[in-house]
Amino acid sequence: MSWKSEWKKLAAIVVAFVGAFYLPVGWERFENSIIESLALVRWYAREHVLLCLVPAFFIAGAISVFVSQASVMKYLGAKANKVLAYGVASVSGTILAVCSCTVLPLFAGIYKMGAGIGPATAFLYSGPAINVLAIVLTARLLGAELGIARAVGAIIFSVVIGLAMSFIYRKEEIEKANGEMVVPDDGDSRPLWQDALYFASMVGVLVFANWGKPGEDSGAVWRWIYDAKWVITSGFAAAFGVILIAWFKLAWWKIGATAVPVAVTAMLWPDHAMIPFVIGVIGLSVITSTSGGETEEWFESSWGFAKQILPLLLGGVLVAGFLLGRPESEGMIPSEWVAKAVGGNSIWSNLFASVAGAFMYFATLTEVPILRGLIDSGMGKGPALALLLAGPALSLPNMLVIRSVMGTKKTAVYVGLVVVMATISGITYGTFFST
Repeated sequence: MSWKSEWKKLAAIVVAFVGAFYLPVGWERFENSIIESLALVRWYAREHVLLCLVPAFFIAGAISVFVSQASVMKYLGAKANKVLAYGVASVSGTILAVCSCTVLPLFAGIYKMGAGIGPATAFLYSGPAINVLAIVLTARLLGAELGIARAVGAIIFSVVIGLAMSFIYRKEEIEKANGEMVVPDDGDSRPLWQDALYFASMVGVLVFANWGKPGEDSGAVWRWIYDAKWVITSGFAAAFGVILIAWFKLAWWKIGATAVPVAVTAMLWPDHAMIPFVIGVIGLSVITSTSGGETEEWFESSWGFAKQILPLLLGGVLVAGFLLGRPESEGMIPSEWVAKAVGGNSIWSNLFASVAGAFMYFATLTEVPILRGLIDSGMGKGPALALLLAGPALSLPNMLVIRSVMGTKKTAVYVGLVVVMATISGITYGTFFST
């Protein structure tokens, strides 16, 4: 018997016992924090798992199966053209408009397929950070100068963070680049334009199914898109079904057996779009998992990402809700502490805003009204920008998943770069736009 390992077990038992013995049951803030954590998990499960994560899992699985490793290395690998690689990665958010958690399956897919750590982390940051609608909303509610600063800062951030990660881990990148020479181009069974339309149909479903409600003073185009979001989503889904039949050779009657109940339930319950969406997801899962060949590999890869990522995300959301609560609600950390800590434009206030933003979870667009409330409570302009640059791109659940993909050290470096750069940007912005 190894007494060293036994002492560790005993220490763990003692710590658990002491924690249980002094559990602050009856303390209102503690009990409210537990309710907040459960409420945040419920909200996340209702609003993000089906509409955001499930399509993202299927897209990530498709990247793993239908995109050749040679193609990923050609455009995003360590030996890829830097201008092309970072150019594509840095503006991906304008297309995806996803949150810090939805981008994770997509990041895991391209990283595991051989993308260089620089372009991969640039994509990881830009996916949730460079959201056109969020930037427009920021400009309208918080001022044009802050909206412009957010847009410019996010694009620059993604490139600088990617280049910094590539430089820090340059030895590993050199080894990866050398390894690329022995990776054959396995060729595609379909032409590039077919694969492009296939991915575009899935991305279209992901983007428009999650299109957020614009503000009252938003432009007519944004309001029209929101009003027609499910019609547009249905169009992309129909195109997706046709593609599966025509190019992936799935049986038309299987696709029809899923499409008919989806259409019927959509007409019967037009105000409950989640019902046909769930039926469609179940149908797609059954079809792909039982068809054999590459489509079955697609489902298995998607399921692998779900098993890896979803438990970590839900656990992280639970902890974040316990500590920080939900918008307009409080967890263990009082909101007035946050408001007092981010006033002015000191190094501390900007650093605190960056760190707090990095650990909080912001669903797409929710950071803007939250920040509006903090600014009204005395938050400085510098810390406001720092939170905008760190918050949407990071969260505690996000960090847990990134760690499972690229390890503890790389995750710590990535998070550190985001926090430091957000802090510096906040100080700089606050110095020139203090009033």
